[in-house]
Amino acid sequence: MRIGVAADHAGLVLKVQLIKALRESGHEVLDFGPSSLTPEDDYPDYVVLLARSVASGEVERGVAMCGSGVGACVTANKVKGVRAALVHDIFSAHQGVEDDDMNVICFGARVLGCALAWDLTKAFLAARFIAAERHQRRLGKVTALEN
Repeated sequence: MRIGVAADHAGLVLKVQLIKALRESGHEVLDFGPSSLTPEDDYPDYVVLLARSVASGEVERGVAMCGSGVGACVTANKVKGVRAALVHDIFSAHQGVEDDDMNVICFGARVLGCALAWDLTKAFLAARFIAAERHQRRLGKVTALEN
């Protein structure tokens, strides 16, 4: 699967670890930055690039992180066609895809460690949208809000 990944200074170490794990698992990874530690950087600058890539179909799914994960999630959801969620548990990692067609998962790099982030990422990537009528109806309402 083609995955996009983005962070800020707070998520840089976790981003590097996840990219390594994703590549070792056979995924193609696009790194939207940052490439070096710059404490003054801002998560929107990197996360919006990732979100646009997801929305355009350049990548199938995205992983975004900042210190808490909140800012990355808020930013990603500003891009039409992106359904991002801040996830710190396995159930939400797969259920968000299955029921809500989530296409970006967000992490707080100061909240969880690499092992949990990797488990959540695997659950997120393995999940598929169920597309039941009720889920499609709800997503239709979300899409209407975007328009």
